[in-house]
Order: sequence, then C-alpha cells, then structure tokens
Amino acid sequence: MALSETALSELAGLVGAENVLWRPEDILPYGFDGTAALKERPGAVVFPADTGQVAAVVRWAAANRVPVVTRGSGTGLSGGSVPSGGCVVLCLVRMDRILEVDPNNLTLRAQAGAITLKIDEAAGVHGLFYPPDPGSMKISTIGGNVAENSGGLRGLKYGVTRDYVMGLEVVMADGRVVRLGNACVKDVAGYSMKDLFIGSEGTLGIVTEVLLKLLPRPAARRTMLALYDRMEDAAETVSAIIAAKIIPCTLEFLDRRTIQCVEDYAKVGLPTDCAALLLMETDGHPEAVRDEAARMEQIARERGARAVRVAGSVEEAQQLATARRSAFSALARMRPTTILEDVTVPRSELARMVAYIAEIADRHGLQVGTFGHMGDGNLHPTFLTDERDTEEMRKVHLALDEIVERTLELGGTITGEHGVGLAKKPWLRRQLGDASYELMKQVRVALDPAGLLNPGKIFD
Repeated sequence: MALSETALSELAGLVGAENVLWRPEDILPYGFDGTAALKERPGAVVFPADTGQVAAVVRWAAANRVPVVTRGSGTGLSGGSVPSGGCVVLCLVRMDRILEVDPNNLTLRAQAGAITLKIDEAAGVHGLFYPPDPGSMKISTIGGNVAENSGGLRGLKYGVTRDYVMGLEVVMADGRVVRLGNACVKDVAGYSMKDLFIGSEGTLGIVTEVLLKLLPRPAARRTMLALYDRMEDAAETVSAIIAAKIIPCTLEFLDRRTIQCVEDYAKVGLPTDCAALLLMETDGHPEAVRDEAARMEQIARERGARAVRVAGSVEEAQQLATARRSAFSALARMRPTTILEDVTVPRSELARMVAYIAEIADRHGLQVGTFGHMGDGNLHPTFLTDERDTEEMRKVHLALDEIVERTLELGGTITGEHGVGLAKKPWLRRQLGDASYELMKQVRVALDPAGLLNPGKIFD
C-alpha cells in the first residue's frame, strides 16, 4: 500500500525530499533482507541523518498510525527487517559515524549505522579489538547486530553482541529518546534496561547509538584445520576439547557438501574427499597459544582426524578463516534459493544432532549443507532448493520442522544468533512455554501499545 502524497510530503519535511524513496523501482531493494522467500513492499523508505530525525519520523508515524520497520544493511537471516505492507522503512545507513574511541576506558561509541568491521578496525588503531564477528561483518551495521544480538566465529570464547554493549541510545515508540547504561564497568542501579532492547529486533524501540566494550588485541594466534572421514568424529573432537577445559577462539565445522562448494568457490586448497573439517583457532599469550594448539592437535588426532594442518603464516590463517566465512556464499551458488537455518544444541548433543540433520535430508530427498559454530553448539543446516518448486518447498518446511523439534527435544534453542523475526516465530511458544511467551508479549505491549514498531516480528 502506497503512502499518500500528503504523507510523503510530511516525511520529506522531516528528513529532506532527497532522503525519501517511494517509487516502486526505488523501494524494491528494501522489500527483503537476507532471508529467502520473504518479501513485502513498504510504503516509503526514509534515511534519517541523526537521532533527532529518527525521533521526528517516529512521532509522525505514531500520530498517523503508520508502522515503522528499522533497517540497516539488510543482511538479517530471520526476516527481522522485512517490511510490512505500507510501512515506513527507517533505514539508518546514513548514521554511520564512529563517534569516539576511548583507549583509557576501553570503549567505543558509534551510531547505529556504523559497519561492524569498521568498528573493529577503529579499535585496532589503538591495539584493541571488538570481538563479535558475524559472517556479514563487512557490511552489517552495529545497530542491526544489537537488534538481533548477533554472534559470530569468535562467539565460543568471546561471546555475542550483548556481552559488549555497555550503553544504548534508543528512540521509543512515542518518539522519546532515552539513554541506557554507561561507561562504568560496574553499575547495578535499577533494572538493566539496555539488555531489554538487545535482541528485541526493533519491536521495543529503535537503537540509534551504541557504547561498546573493547578488549586488548591478542598478542598471538594459531589456526589449524583438522580433517575427518566421519562427521561424528569431528563433533566428538569438539566435545573432547571443551571437556579438556580448553576454550578456543574459534571452533568451526563444515560438512562434505559445504567443503566441496567452498573449495570450488574460494580455491584455498581444501581436500574435497573428507566428510568434515574443523577450523580450530586459539589466541592470547604466545606460550598459552602454543600449549593450547598442541593439545587441540593431539585431541583431534585421538578422535579420528586423518590429518591436522597448521597455518604457517598470518596470510594462510586468514585464508582458512575466509574459506569458512564464505560457506554461505559458496552454497548459495548451487540452487536458486538458499535457506540458511540456525539451531543450537548443548555441545554434548552435537554428534547426535549433526547425524540427525543428515538423516532428515536423506529422508526427504533434499540437498542440505551443514556448517556452523560447533564450539558453542550452533549449527547452520542450509537448504539448497528452489522456492518456485512448491513440492520441494513443502519438503523443506517438513524437514525444518523436524529439525527444530529435535533441537528442542535435545534441550536446544530455535535460534542461536539469527533472531526470531518472521522465520522462527512459529516455534517460539514451543520453546518458551505459555507463561514465558505471554510475559514477553506483555513487555511488547507495555513499550509499544499501538504495535507500530516492526509489527509481525517475533509475535503475530
């Protein structure tokens, strides 16, 4: 549904006519995100320059009962930034400044549209780093990372976005601007309100500015690749490493189909005749790195690795990490539609879950490549399909439902890092139970009683 000329004129008055898109051909790219088979046409796309303009647009939307969907780079994988029909898409990519790096307090302050990789690079100038590293970090925005509580390859050791957010500036559903949290390492004054907005997917308020914690950049790093003839051996290696009280920086997994696609795409010398590989990385003090690397190599060999390759240079280590980061892109070349899923199980259940995904794919006759952050139990079964094929898509949905049900049976979660959005909301009540699910809805209604912020996401 298109907005009226009056509405478009009023929005132009708030942010400038050059920062409002409304023609069908112009708004088409803003009708979807990185999630397959989900799209809708917004009424208009608005590009505010600062928090004041965001607040003004939200006040206008509240007065006119127009839904608002906030968007960064559109890399989300759960439909979190897919617009609702006739809404205003509030795209924050113009608000991309890194406002301050404070090496004395190990913090960085940035606008919501700042690119994740740029934040890490700005920290690196001062010998610091920002650990969360989603696969889309070269183009994803920090506001989107906060909205989805994004993870990444380093999540096993360093955690997810929530672990680094010290403060937020948020525009509420009525246009009020609030500041939550601060640069203090310890602060127990009142409710931890900032944590309520992390992972809320734009349904409670619009994050416009973020204060992040930084860490000293590790002095040393070692990267290894372990090759296996059985997927179960790779999964058991992960469990054994954790049981040995080793917490690597990275512990990533690729199955046979994914390895073949990545090698064809990136050509980094991966062997395509193995059933699985583990990318293992340790960082920290040089002595600790040497010790942990040696112990991980020994455990991998004891658990059936046919070979362990140690990166001989920084360039080779980066090449191996890049190969893992290209898994989604490599798989996406195989079929017209790529559905990247996201489930997490306790690490002790990894071998069982990986085997179950392969079994489900065979039973339904589907092409599925599995990779993920095996060190924290987060798997990404990736369906290679064609959304135009109704029968095949029916099988995909059946297979996904079985995978999610098995995940919950094993004590897992329906999403480890992609969020609920549109894609995962059918299973949310099953995971939380009625009481917890209704409590979340009560919070939503309390902060956005009209339901205008990102409607239809997380809940119906």
